[in-house]
Amino acid sequence: MEVNFELYKVFYKVAKEGQISAAAKKLFISQPAVSQSIKQLEERLGGKVFFRTPKGIKLTSEGQILYKYIEKAYGFIIAGESKFQEMQNLEYGEIVIGASDTLCAHYLLPYLEKFHNEFPNIKIKVTNRTTYEILDLLKSGSVDLGILNLPIEEDKNLDIIETLDLEDCFICGDKYYSEFGEKVSLEQLNEYPLILLEKGSNTRRFIDKVFSDNNILVEPEIELGSLDLLVKFAKIGLGISFVTKNFIHNELENKEVFEIKLKEEIPKRKVGVVTLKGVPLSPAGKKFFSFLI
Repeated sequence: MEVNFELYKVFYKVAKEGQISAAAKKLFISQPAVSQSIKQLEERLGGKVFFRTPKGIKLTSEGQILYKYIEKAYGFIIAGESKFQEMQNLEYGEIVIGASDTLCAHYLLPYLEKFHNEFPNIKIKVTNRTTYEILDLLKSGSVDLGILNLPIEEDKNLDIIETLDLEDCFICGDKYYSEFGEKVSLEQLNEYPLILLEKGSNTRRFIDKVFSDNNILVEPEIELGSLDLLVKFAKIGLGISFVTKNFIHNELENKEVFEIKLKEEIPKRKVGVVTLKGVPLSPAGKKFFSFLI
């Protein structure tokens, strides 16, 4: 049976007020309209929900049972509206963000801190995955937005906003730095033990393509899962690491590691905020998005 919520709204108000005239005033409709709605509801249910008394109307025994359920349902609706308004006012809600370990640690954290300080009641969830794993989560609805290293393959289902320019470089520790002249070619660099991110990351795809575009087959000595490990392994002399320069300024300034100057130019990259086209963000998601752009 199809539910007519307007009939139950009238029923709830009449039961609560105990008089048709009082219910009509609360509902801003006429008394005949209230009486007609009650009649329609009783016809649909196949029984009486009210009976008249000298002091007004009262619920039948069946009506009393019905009212208990309708009262709960009405309470849920009111609570739902309240939560909806809280979400609109950023007093309640949740954001689920997908980001790599590197972008989370070196790019996203200040924005998360600022957002949390301004909107402490918004729950934030961060899922750490590779770029293409995050895209899969985004398309499945498991995350609201992704913070990704660009470029990615063109996809008409995605909206991409570029936010941060990235500069990449090769670094090493004292052990290898003295062996390099003013500038080194990628081919020369490939003769040394290379330390790269694991396959599957977008950064690894990017540097593999850089080598491939220069007709060089690269076989790294070590593959790791995070930028921080790439820096540490280079620092102790285990090889030459490929890293995002934006995120290691302190290490370079303190001469913990050294940038290797290349003859070839490494293309610039960007960080992008990615959402599903046509799928609106929640109020909390929109506000956080505005922090990033």
